[in-house]
Amino acid sequence: MKAAVLNQYGTAAPVSVQEVAVPELADTEVLVKVKAAGVNPVDNLIKNGNIWPVAPYSLPLIMGNELAGEVEAVGSSVTDYLPGDRVMTRLPLEKIGAFAQYVAVDARWLCKTPNYLSDVEAAAVPLTALTAMEAFTLLELKQGQSLFISGGSGGFGAMAIPLAKAFGYPVYTSGSAENRDRSWPWGLTCTLTTRLKTTANSSTTWTG
Repeated sequence: MKAAVLNQYGTAAPVSVQEVAVPELADTEVLVKVKAAGVNPVDNLIKNGNIWPVAPYSLPLIMGNELAGEVEAVGSSVTDYLPGDRVMTRLPLEKIGAFAQYVAVDARWLCKTPNYLSDVEAAAVPLTALTAMEAFTLLELKQGQSLFISGGSGGFGAMAIPLAKAFGYPVYTSGSAENRDRSWPWGLTCTLTTRLKTTANSSTTWTG
């Protein structure tokens, strides 16, 4: 199969498409035929070696953290998935490799793709959604409390804002006035926009 492989760390290090073996299945794993994969800033951090102290990957490394695809085969212990099922996943930190034609992943890390999402849409969900859910858990938010998400018009905000709204939290964010209209339909309570005045004593104006 073809896969995007990193052979050395570094900002100038290339990621090249290479022929590699289709992964073999363990009893608890599912072989997924990848239809789409999400590209995230963390992929660059991995390539550059910035997170090596946290995740010291051995090289060569197949890149990519999240994907959507179709079940090709299942291990002998897997009962929740069948060949042909549409699935999506944020691959476990210790075993990434979404930028490939096939991925073997433990069934616990999979979920079935909702019918209302295309494969491309589904591939963009897992990493940001799980990041948002983990943040909500760590914050121990209670009903009635409000949530501020800095720079909410980006990829994380697009996922975190509607999730927070679904849990009943009033959501505030900051960003440029140009992005306010784009993020408002996601369920914001208020947007704080910044505007820099180009005067001798520059200042920042906050508007609701």
